[in-house]
Amino acid sequence: MNIEFKETQTFTQWWLWLLLAGLSVIPVMGIYKQLILGEPFGNNPMSDLGLILFSAFVFSLIVLFWVMNLKTEIDQHEIRIQFFPLFVKKQVKWQDVKYAEILNYGFVGGWGIRFWTKYGTVYNTKGNKGLAIELNDGKKFLIGTQKETELQRVLEKILNNRKLSFVPNNKN
Repeated sequence: MNIEFKETQTFTQWWLWLLLAGLSVIPVMGIYKQLILGEPFGNNPMSDLGLILFSAFVFSLIVLFWVMNLKTEIDQHEIRIQFFPLFVKKQVKWQDVKYAEILNYGFVGGWGIRFWTKYGTVYNTKGNKGLAIELNDGKKFLIGTQKETELQRVLEKILNNRKLSFVPNNKN
């Protein structure tokens, strides 16, 4: 198997990490004040157990964003995506693809996995460019990319070799 295109994307938006860092200050302050100094944290303080569970949730959320990634691999035979650690894996054979195109999909309500958009299910971590695919059975999905030019070149090569329908960058 000769991989033509490979990309691993992570959540690297500065504003997201600033927001998560700001969010992490709350449990740190709460634990310090309530568990170390022994003073209630806030006007209506949580129990110590509640504060510990809340802190664990916040830090688990931060770790989730730290390890989450979208991996895309494309070769002459298929398209493979994996959204880790969400246990999302998808493999699509090119013979099942009706058409494919790279487009600017705009904003689809956030990043991650978005269902029920006009592009079907959207898998992305940032940006607004992606590979939109429609399968022979009418199902659609879109894979975000930060390597639009490289993906465009690979897509044209694969689709031309396989004599599949290619839709140029004019459909939004």
